[in-house]
Amino acid sequence: MSIEVKDRVSEWETKRTAETRRIEDRLREAGFEQVDAYRFNPASIRLRIIDPKFEGKKGSERQDLVFPVIDTLPKKTREDILLLLTLAPSEVGKVNRHALINLEFENPLTIGR
Repeated sequence: MSIEVKDRVSEWETKRTAETRRIEDRLREAGFEQVDAYRFNPASIRLRIIDPKFEGKKGSERQDLVFPVIDTLPKKTREDILLLLTLAPSEVGKVNRHALINLEFENPLTIGR
């Protein structure tokens, strides 16, 4: 008898919706390497983009690359993106100004449970 072990899915990945998958697809089509999005609650979408294009760029420069694509999304979707995390690959997993936000993205706090 063998037991099949499935890959463990992160909690945030279970919060993906058709809407957040469309966000991911749109940004990937625009050339961003890794895009992750999920609906944190009914009024909030969290979006993380990891791409070498962000290397050495300030936050405002990163936003200038991303916002034109976000602006093509439906208005309600745009308004619900309350967390936008733009990381260069070298920043992932390191102790830096993005570390706590990325940790919260990966392990969303649940309030009221």
